[in-house]
Amino acid sequence: MKQIISTIVLILFCEIAAGQDGLFSLYKDSSDLVDDAKRISEKFSADIQKIEPSLKLDVNVVKNTTSALIYYHKNTINLPLWSEVIPQQKQFFYSMVENENEGKTFFGLLFNGFYLVHEFAHALQDNHEGKIEGSYHNEFFANRVAILWWRGIGKQKELEDCYHFIKKVLDKMPNPVPENVPIDRYFTENYNKVADDPMIYGFMQFKQFIEIYENSNQENFDSFLQHYLFKK
Repeated sequence: MKQIISTIVLILFCEIAAGQDGLFSLYKDSSDLVDDAKRISEKFSADIQKIEPSLKLDVNVVKNTTSALIYYHKNTINLPLWSEVIPQQKQFFYSMVENENEGKTFFGLLFNGFYLVHEFAHALQDNHEGKIEGSYHNEFFANRVAILWWRGIGKQKELEDCYHFIKKVLDKMPNPVPENVPIDRYFTENYNKVADDPMIYGFMQFKQFIEIYENSNQENFDSFLQHYLFKK
């Protein structure tokens, strides 16, 4: 009987371990990164179809490390692998925090975690609204979707870790927005230029994250999605 119980416990443990992912941390193996991202893609798409069965996100996920790090383009989400990130960008992450280990942790939380669903949100916009352009509004939408969805599947601790790092980093970033100019107008009108400057683009993204995360009146993901899909 003890042997049977031990076997059952071992099977359950293996099943639990197999169901865990390494998201919100660094990956050494690109296939593990892509596999975990695809599982998130399937779950995110399924959650959308619960609200609108006719809307199916058929998004490709690939490992493609570029200077853009993580991005959505032509129905494909491109993921970065830390070991392939160029030294200048690695140095940027190190310089924004206390040391190299924190820099790696910060990268993993955001670019192998949080921003994955941010990009799926852009895919949702693309499928529901047609081709979208870069704007402050569209980035705010993607960040809001990501926070609500991750929170809804129990990733509060990971979001909290993102929040603490982002708060620390944002304090080191100068505000690029000219005085008396609305922040949304500045970023939308200068979006292409902004997207090429990691300091300015990071300021926008991180400021949006903080604003959304600290908003205690957030609705849940399902109600937000219903309003988005079926608003008059």
